[in-house]
Amino acid sequence: MKSALFAAALALVPAVALAQTAPASPALASLAPTDWRTPDPDNILVIDTNQGRIILEMAPELAPAHVAQVRTLARDHFYDGLQFFRVINGFMAQTGDPKNDGTGGSDLPDLKAEFEFRRGRADPFVLYEKLPAGGDVGVTEVGFYGAMPVRTGPQMQMFASVDGKTAGWGLFCPGVAGMARSGDPDSANSQFFLMRDTYPTLNSQYTAWGRVLSGEDVVRKIKAGPEDDKVPEPRDVMKTVRLLSDMPEKDRPKIQVVDTRSPGFRTMVAAQKAAAGGVLTICDVEIPAKVG
Repeated sequence: MKSALFAAALALVPAVALAQTAPASPALASLAPTDWRTPDPDNILVIDTNQGRIILEMAPELAPAHVAQVRTLARDHFYDGLQFFRVINGFMAQTGDPKNDGTGGSDLPDLKAEFEFRRGRADPFVLYEKLPAGGDVGVTEVGFYGAMPVRTGPQMQMFASVDGKTAGWGLFCPGVAGMARSGDPDSANSQFFLMRDTYPTLNSQYTAWGRVLSGEDVVRKIKAGPEDDKVPEPRDVMKTVRLLSDMPEKDRPKIQVVDTRSPGFRTMVAAQKAAAGGVLTICDVEIPAKVG
């Protein structure tokens, strides 16, 4: 079954990359220890490539079935040795196919689309800004679930819905991980892609299931091919893909990321926005991580 990403010809919107390590800046230096969080090791993928290490945090709140499948495949060592067979500059790097040509998948069942999720009042959503939505909705709310950028309906919709929630979807900003699929929305299986830039036309059309915390510079080093075509040999590879929780204690990297719920994060974003002249989209917000 072919499960390639059908989006290469979509219009590109440039973006600033997700910060990978804590840069030396006054705003960052002012962060308190309580402004950092330690991610759940069951939600961290450590992807060692020939170009370097990528550390990715999965988001089960947005795509529980996809995260569960990726966990299973990582624990089965399914991804070890697979190539980045389709890589497009200014777009994304795609991998996860045992055939390394966009036509393969695992023996596990294909997944029902999780393009959208339901946000409730008790969820760990951090509002960044409100944007016009058009129609009867008025506005949508843009913010974070951890490091994941999302957009949802307004909170007031929760009071009128049967389940007390409103719809939300992940935003395909730099570093976001999405599942590749065919024309069938319910055809994602094992192939995934890592964003190199912002691509809003993928929003609500593909399942967003995680984001790179460290190693976006590695994602950008991966060898690219002609636009909308396969990467010529030799290709870059994922040597190993492991869950942090499955790694021996002595080999585990120590990971912290700035907590988007913290006062220090709000102060840091205000400084970033001022430095950008007052205009800073959610995809331009840097979320520094420390890896030791």
